[in-house]
Amino acid sequence: MVKVVVHTDVRKSQINKNIYGQFSEHLGRCVYEGIWVGYDSPIPNTDGIRNDVIGALKELQVPVLRWPGGCFADEYHWQDGIGPYETRPRMLNTHWGGVEENNHFGTHEFMRLCELIGAEPYICGNVGSGTVYEMQQWVEYMNNGGQSPMASLRAQNGREEPWNVKYFGVGNESWGCGGNMRPEYYADLYRRYATYVRNYTSESVYKIACGPNTADYHWTEVLMREAGKFMNGLSLHYYTTGTGIWEKKGSATGFTAEDWFTTLKATLYMEELIVKHSAIMDKYDPEKKVGLIIDEWGTWFEVEPGTNPGFLYQQNTLRDALVAGINLNLFHEHSDRVQMTNIAQIVNVLQAMILTEGANMVLTPTYHVFNMFKVHQDAHLLQTHYVSPSYSNGTDEIPQLSISSSVDENGHIHVSACNLSHADSLTVDLDLVGLSGVEISGQVLTASELDAHNSFGSPEQVAPKALEGITVEQNSVRFSLPAASVAVIKIVS
Repeated sequence: MVKVVVHTDVRKSQINKNIYGQFSEHLGRCVYEGIWVGYDSPIPNTDGIRNDVIGALKELQVPVLRWPGGCFADEYHWQDGIGPYETRPRMLNTHWGGVEENNHFGTHEFMRLCELIGAEPYICGNVGSGTVYEMQQWVEYMNNGGQSPMASLRAQNGREEPWNVKYFGVGNESWGCGGNMRPEYYADLYRRYATYVRNYTSESVYKIACGPNTADYHWTEVLMREAGKFMNGLSLHYYTTGTGIWEKKGSATGFTAEDWFTTLKATLYMEELIVKHSAIMDKYDPEKKVGLIIDEWGTWFEVEPGTNPGFLYQQNTLRDALVAGINLNLFHEHSDRVQMTNIAQIVNVLQAMILTEGANMVLTPTYHVFNMFKVHQDAHLLQTHYVSPSYSNGTDEIPQLSISSSVDENGHIHVSACNLSHADSLTVDLDLVGLSGVEISGQVLTASELDAHNSFGSPEQVAPKALEGITVEQNSVRFSLPAASVAVIKIVS
């Protein structure tokens, strides 16, 4: 048993809803087949976008969606993706599978997707192979409501009103696929490019600089020192593998209990990264004006056998659900600095919310975690204390419990909890300081097999169920977490 003290009257930072952001790249079957099927498709669609996917994403309340990449962003030239389809030039997607990109899904189509699901667009601009002028023109095309060549071109292409895009990333992974740059060089380049991401309304564009790869603390130091005052956010990328080793990522299914432990230990490394990068940011930005934007995260396993290795298609299991829950709890706890995250990726790629095959769609365990946890969006983090029991693998140990609590605008408290142990259940005693006479309900996501997953033939293998056996006595709540489970408790006083 573990005792958790929740100080219901001590509010900390607000959990920015954008922590629940998503990522869509022109990669594999994410955009084409996953989102876009075209106007003439027999698959039910709205303006070429799948209706089943629209419905699922609306239910998820996706706050922000990043596009067009990823590595693809730094070879994407936006004017190739506007105007009549028949005149749009085709290109080779050299990063992801060497397949042809027909540019049928471009700026207008992406903005329509965001409108349909209620998400803010987060555009990633091309620094690696694009020009300052090209980036400036794209921002003008999207945001200028006055008279200008780009505003006229937008109207000619069917859109009179500007979209007023709020979030703009100046390049992607500039330390790698985005140009193999040194931080000193990119810092100067960022300052130059960001200057031309103009504001066309009273609300300034939130400019996000390319931040470090995992533990490259030197990159963060240089960017904050040389360009911190010119940015609103600094990105961070970190992926969890099944083995903890990047070169050998392990299988998405068919793994062992030891692999389960190794994966969860690897995902917990996210907290060390947040703490250490935040400490550097604090030195240059003690008022925390610059957000830490973790715009690529999630699991990365070997692709499913028989699929294109460049398409990064993997199955999504109960283990992925635990990875999602653990990280979201971590992001809550550091929401004074973490202002947005974007899990990779939304459909058919890496740790996806949704898988599609032809006209069929299935929701993954990760989708269900995001749906359960969405109650934390824009809520206030509550001060929470506990000492977790250990979960062991030989001589190696990690905490068995991950937990976070918040209070929403209606005064409802939500506690999200993950039991990391693959074998042992865990009884949790919640001491709700400042509350009494409460009503409790809960949901839990678990399964009998560690690699349980939802397939097109069995789409409900892993789905939330009511958490039974919750007891209440004055201001104390007791519940039991099954082994390998994710739960959310709702507390109404």
